[in-house]
Amino acid sequence: MNQPKLQLPNQREMSLAKPLIMGILNVTPDSFSDGGMHDDPLRAVSHAMHMVADGASIIDIGGESTRPGADRIDAEEQIRRTVPVIAKIREQHTQVVISIDTTLSEVAEAALQAGADIINDVSAGEEDARILSLAAERHVPIVLMHKQGTPATMQENPNYDDVVRQVFDYLLDRAKAAQSVGVPVSQIVLDPGIGFGKTVEHNMALLASLHQLVKLAGDSPVLLGTSRKSSLKAVCTMPDQPAPEPEELLGATCATTALGVQAGVKIFRVHDILANWQAMQVTLAIQSQA
Repeated sequence: MNQPKLQLPNQREMSLAKPLIMGILNVTPDSFSDGGMHDDPLRAVSHAMHMVADGASIIDIGGESTRPGADRIDAEEQIRRTVPVIAKIREQHTQVVISIDTTLSEVAEAALQAGADIINDVSAGEEDARILSLAAERHVPIVLMHKQGTPATMQENPNYDDVVRQVFDYLLDRAKAAQSVGVPVSQIVLDPGIGFGKTVEHNMALLASLHQLVKLAGDSPVLLGTSRKSSLKAVCTMPDQPAPEPEELLGATCATTALGVQAGVKIFRVHDILANWQAMQVTLAIQSQA
């Protein structure tokens, strides 16, 4: 039986026989949790190397915040922020897998040229359809995520008749769009988009149904991104206490990582690498004895 894997540039492969950690590296001044912490290239590269040492298999680099209410950043500025960091990481660590977090094909192309391996598109190819063709032409994996609305408006009034069915149908439809331009199904990664145009209840329903998405996705791996999200903050706020800060949601994030491992999720996009890697390893060890 063939083990699942992602095909990367330069004849490299990434095995998905076991789930992997994707470390978040926002080179932005305004991301919801770590904005401004890594917008200096030297600090960004240092943090990337620290994440790899802690157990990250993929470094996901973004030059535009997608937090609720965020302003849009043009391609030129995204390239200015991300490409030097990608090039420097690739120079220092030739084998680490790098993902570019963008909705724009111009940014993705520049990032791939600088040494990135994966495209991570929160618009699932709807903002810039050329990004799907680019993934096919360059033979790289692409992450397709569900969101309702834009970052500026998505949390104003999220509304669904059946959030699980609608999100999953959307992802399968976007996967077909990618396949139609030549992206192999095994190179398409599906992300339910926790926190992107969804209420707390919507997010919890999607987390409860991850096993269904994994089954429906078939040969397409599933990615989960819950790290420090506001839906976790809402669940974890104690009576008569202030809501926890994003960096105080480590335990909550680890709980969703364990849940995702049980459901068959293959990639976990997180800020806190080591703790989530440990949560993943313990869950896998328990599963191996079941």
